[in-house]
Amino acid sequence: MSTWPVSLERLRGTVGVWTSTHESLTTAQAGEMAHELEALGYAAMWIPEAWSREAFTSSGLLLAATSTLTIATGIANIFARDAVSTANAAKTLNAAYEDRFVLGLGVSHRHLVERLRGHEYTTPRAAMEAFLSAMDAAPMYAPEGERRYARVIAALGPKMLAVGALHTDGVLTYLVTPEHTALARAAAGDKFVGVEQAVVLGRSREEFLQRAHEHLEFYTGLENYKNSWRRLGFDDEDFVRGGSTRLCDALVVHGDEAAVLERVNVHRAAGADHVCLQVLGTDRLQVPLDDWRRLAPALTDQ
Repeated sequence: MSTWPVSLERLRGTVGVWTSTHESLTTAQAGEMAHELEALGYAAMWIPEAWSREAFTSSGLLLAATSTLTIATGIANIFARDAVSTANAAKTLNAAYEDRFVLGLGVSHRHLVERLRGHEYTTPRAAMEAFLSAMDAAPMYAPEGERRYARVIAALGPKMLAVGALHTDGVLTYLVTPEHTALARAAAGDKFVGVEQAVVLGRSREEFLQRAHEHLEFYTGLENYKNSWRRLGFDDEDFVRGGSTRLCDALVVHGDEAAVLERVNVHRAAGADHVCLQVLGTDRLQVPLDDWRRLAPALTDQ
């Protein structure tokens, strides 16, 4: 019998969407977008937290606009609020929307913590362990305080994967290969393993590389991602801004529905419980609705 929280059990064997494109829409339009993803059969919508909407407020808006879709933070920044507020917000959202909320936490990046938020960026593993411990000790006297909710963390390297295995319900990985998924499964044991997978659906090889390079432009400047890729066999020649062609091919799926399904299945065979697709449009603000519609019949149980 599974010991997972209900919201994670619902995601076992499913495909979701990871997107920040809803933040280019009004709040009402973002809710309509989430409702369409639900109607298309996607199991979850994973949302980030950086320069735009606050993660819990945004999650509440999206949950209110849907009835079966899981809304997950991928990730909420632990430096954005204290552990008590984080734990209690997650418990309230989870209870209010019948186990359709997954709390994904992460340490984010130094410039987003120090320059954007004005906090001190401390050692990632120590910061995460301290935050999780404080969450566990947080008092919550409202009725939903006794209800179990799902908590996962963003994890790439062995240290953070170990934290996820010991102190949470699982992990979410980002910009990884199926080889990394196998490592995450081994580290996580019987905990949940969610994997983000970037996708360029169709298009020419030239258009694929343009979108993949634009997508990787930000991440190739971040040491935690470069360290993750080094462990997978890449080197400094792959870390030019926007990434080498080899890095693009490894991290971003290019092709038709069958190619995307094949990569999803490879991640599943490596140990992924849930794969969330980040479909890359012409720019990061474009809502790739047509591509989501095209992919849905091959990937969801409509």
